[in-house]
Amino acid sequence: MSDRATPASPPRRTFLMVLPLIAFIGLALLFWFRLGGGDPSRIPSALIGRPAPQTVLPPLEGLQADNAQVPGLDPAAFKGKVSLVNVWASWCVPCHDEAPLLTELAKDKRFQLVGINYKDAADNARRFLGRYGNPFGHVGVDANGRASIEWGVYGVPETFVVGREGTIVYKLVGPITPQNLTTVLMPQIEKALKAAGS
Repeated sequence: MSDRATPASPPRRTFLMVLPLIAFIGLALLFWFRLGGGDPSRIPSALIGRPAPQTVLPPLEGLQADNAQVPGLDPAAFKGKVSLVNVWASWCVPCHDEAPLLTELAKDKRFQLVGINYKDAADNARRFLGRYGNPFGHVGVDANGRASIEWGVYGVPETFVVGREGTIVYKLVGPITPQNLTTVLMPQIEKALKAAGS
């Protein structure tokens, strides 16, 4: 009888070759379900239920409303008001698509709209708001993207609902659309308004 080891049988060898693929598929499915079933707007945020970042951002120079400079972002602006914080840029294609919806939202005076202009040229940002109208009462300039990292932004556009106590209560990843505005965002805003006894 020979002392040489016999090679692995074909079924066992096939199983060993397929095992990494099975592990990969298992991990992919786990991430898929944990991250909202593939819907990026449902990616959970670690900031939900926590105070909005206390980052002060300078104003977008030259952006005027009622012959006055539109203020930048001061965290004190969140106190006592329900706020919709939108992170946007003029170079962001979906931001152009959602801009008319933000203009419509700005007509509802029960909450305020706050903009964070992300890594944008000031001239381009002003042109963008000139084209669609400025829905924001405050526009903070995040020139280097650090403030957006503090907000947990994955990419523009993203929108946050901040309650009257200054706590982030909801995050929408991706653009506001007519569908998610009706089915998700407005219900979250209404919930924040009711929680504050509006």
